Amino acid sequence: MSQLVTISIKDENFSGKLLQELWVEFSNSLVTIRDIIEARVRQEVENYNQRLPDYYNGLVQPSDAEKTINGFKLRERKKIDAEKQVYVALDAFQKNGFFVLVDNLQSTSLEQEVRLSPDMHIGFVKLTPLVGG
Repeated sequence: MSQLVTISIKDENFSGKLLQELWVEFSNSLVTIRDIIEARVRQEVENYNQRLPDYYNGLVQPSDAEKTINGFKLRERKKIDAEKQVYVALDAFQKNGFFVLVDNLQSTSLEQEVRLSPDMHIGFVKLTPLVGG
């Protein structure tokens, strides 16, 4: 029987400063890095699409948005396509557009398995601006 596990995913800069935190729920405690990235991006898109605020603060920049100091500003307020964002994020991970750190160790493969626990540290460090759908 699987049990829900909620973990904190943090965006950090190179010096470890916290930029943003997102809580994500998983239905299984054994996941892959691919699962973590996908769940994170889907949660961000869902949060944005529910409220349609002025700025989108996600891992991947939507294709019709400009980067500002407050996040990504969409030219018009509209729902973001989660599938496109997930695709771009997975592609960017493979091209070293960002790092995923699990308990301060860099993950190198989308298929790397991780046993989730509520007290673990999962951090994302962005390297380049990422543009998606």
